Amino acid sequence: MRRTHQNRLGKITGGLLLAVTLGFATPAMPLELTFPGPAEVTANRTEELTSLRLPTGPIANNILPTTLREGALQMTAYRVELSKPSTLELMQPLRSQIEAAGFAISFECETLVCGGYDFRYGTEVLPEPDMHVDLGDFRYLAASGANSEQIAVLVSRSGLAGFVQLTQIGGQAPVLQAKAVAAAPKPTAAPIPARTDPATQKGLPFLAGLEAGRSQVLEDLVFASGSSALAAGRYGSLADLAAWLAADAQRRIILVGHTDASGTLEGNVKLSKLRAESVRQELLRSYKVAPEQVQAEGIGFLSPRASNLTPEGRDKNRRVEVMATSTELLAP
Repeated sequence: MRRTHQNRLGKITGGLLLAVTLGFATPAMPLELTFPGPAEVTANRTEELTSLRLPTGPIANNILPTTLREGALQMTAYRVELSKPSTLELMQPLRSQIEAAGFAISFECETLVCGGYDFRYGTEVLPEPDMHVDLGDFRYLAASGANSEQIAVLVSRSGLAGFVQLTQIGGQAPVLQAKAVAAAPKPTAAPIPARTDPATQKGLPFLAGLEAGRSQVLEDLVFASGSSALAAGRYGSLADLAAWLAADAQRRIILVGHTDASGTLEGNVKLSKLRAESVRQELLRSYKVAPEQVQAEGIGFLSPRASNLTPEGRDKNRRVEVMATSTELLAP
């Protein structure tokens, strides 16, 4: 019998300390993993009996070496608040604790050594935005236990938020489980300052431009290079857009993601669509916009608005634009 379960879970109250029980053939003390900041469980996937390919080395000659593992699967994603934005800050203490518990590290890599985009998309990962992977900043670790259990750790970050995915497959006891342990309260994240909308400077307000049938850049959104997830914070453009959509249920928009010119066209088209979809999900989740009102697409680096030869230009090209598609309902 096979059962699959995937859902979003509630927050770990304050969660500085996470107790996780790894499967052993005989009863054993749980492995307690301490994160370097308050943790929130964002997604969980379990299967009673399945198979999974785990990376065993970096990309070589366009091939990702993997090994096939079978058994019970537990895959859990966490969002961790960081005082310092570093994937090493996330991975280093987890590695030490895993080794101290008797697991043997079989493979470990960082972003470019792993293989960048190809490694990320060749690895089983829970979906955005629950598990965010910045294509320019992630780390991976695989380890094995004494009773055939295999674990993998994938960490990445966005702004001051870290993301951790713990995967376990195999072993003869129940798969990876987690529970909250009392810890320090979660600090309040500082808001991201909004950027000025150039359309407003030209005398064409953001929503007026939208109603006039013009595409509008959501200027206050923040994306890191290679990242498909928004940096944490509240965005004025999304609040305005949500209010505009809520005023008329017949209104429809399309979000179009754009990237800089780093990487291949195919990879950037995928990334730009993921970027637009992350904005769509933020509108649905935080602003309660109806799903049928918003569509997400991406065109990669095919429509730059600035030079890709400078950091400033690449920053401007990493953007999401919005267009109204129900034009017959708009003001003349």
